[in-house]
Amino acid sequence: MNPKYKRTLYACYIGYITQAVVNNIALLLFVTFQNEFQLSLEQIGFLVTYNFSVQMAIDFISAKYVDAWGYKASAVAAHIFAAIGLVALGTFPYLFPSPYIGLLAAFTLSGLGGGLIEVLISPIVEALPTDNKSSEMSLLHSFYCWGYVGVVLLATLYFKIAGIENWRYLLFLMALIPVFNTFYFIKAPVRVLVKAEHSLSVRKLASMKLFWLFFLLMICSGAAEQAMNQWSSYFAESGLQVSKTAGDLLGPCMFAVLMGISRTFYGKYGDKIDLKLFITGSSALCVTSYLLAVFSPNPLLSLAGCGLCGLSVGIMWPGVFSLAASHCPQGGTAMFAFLALAGDIGCGSGPAVVGSIADQFGGNIKAGLAAAILFPALLMICVNFLRRKE
Repeated sequence: MNPKYKRTLYACYIGYITQAVVNNIALLLFVTFQNEFQLSLEQIGFLVTYNFSVQMAIDFISAKYVDAWGYKASAVAAHIFAAIGLVALGTFPYLFPSPYIGLLAAFTLSGLGGGLIEVLISPIVEALPTDNKSSEMSLLHSFYCWGYVGVVLLATLYFKIAGIENWRYLLFLMALIPVFNTFYFIKAPVRVLVKAEHSLSVRKLASMKLFWLFFLLMICSGAAEQAMNQWSSYFAESGLQVSKTAGDLLGPCMFAVLMGISRTFYGKYGDKIDLKLFITGSSALCVTSYLLAVFSPNPLLSLAGCGLCGLSVGIMWPGVFSLAASHCPQGGTAMFAFLALAGDIGCGSGPAVVGSIADQFGGNIKAGLAAAILFPALLMICVNFLRRKE
């Protein structure tokens, strides 16, 4: 790669670390929110759904306007919104008449930043002059995982030192990451994936059956990942009765580490692996991990199921992105935006299904996670269909 694009690549890596902070810092505080602000499981589940709903709205708008706004200007704006949203999450619940409304307002701002990052970072890296696009895409998305690991470890250390009651100050520290990357991105050279006049129109994309298959694959990818990810800390702390520290380290932290290992592994050896076969095998492993987490009588084995789920979902999101880019190279920004929209639909609906089903079974989180097995099962069926069609 031309050395001048190294800065762009590193800025994109930090962009996905920012995305990890925005999407996951709140999930470590679910029990705290529930106790301090008297929230129900359904309200907590809606916070996740609302966050991804805001991101979905941005995905949809970006499909039409990002090319006009420009990649760099949009990326800078994304990090500004992310930083403000993190600060707001620690202040708005105490400033608004209703803490829950304050949380929703903060999620609106952070969702704006997260949505733009999600739409922009992948096509920016896809446009860079690299040899193996699918491997680079997987490596890029691994930084989301390593960012997530950093969030959990830093939060665990912070809570031990400062106490969980001072949680809001941790958010202010986390906001420094997007602040730094705002300035770092300003000087990064950015290439356009496909010139606007050469990319497929939204109408043309919508008329392609293959595009809708990838759309469904992204929904399943997001739902399979976030249904476990967003609830793993709560599942460990409330469902398995382990301490918060152990629950965060053995639940979401192990999930993120194994997801990062999966993506880094494919980033290094992806040129020797059949991507569709790898996604199919990962989907089968994902079903197994959900079954282990839900039905194992041993809490440690259930936590192992949470971690194993991270290993299994690692390739799903970046893998589907890469498949879509290779099958439809003229899809351009619009295609990436709509695939991000589909992924966010899955990211929002997966945790919402878990929370809703759990509430119907008297707060039994295992019942909610059992229902989420549908998502990796459907993903496996769709990828097999794609392999057979080819």
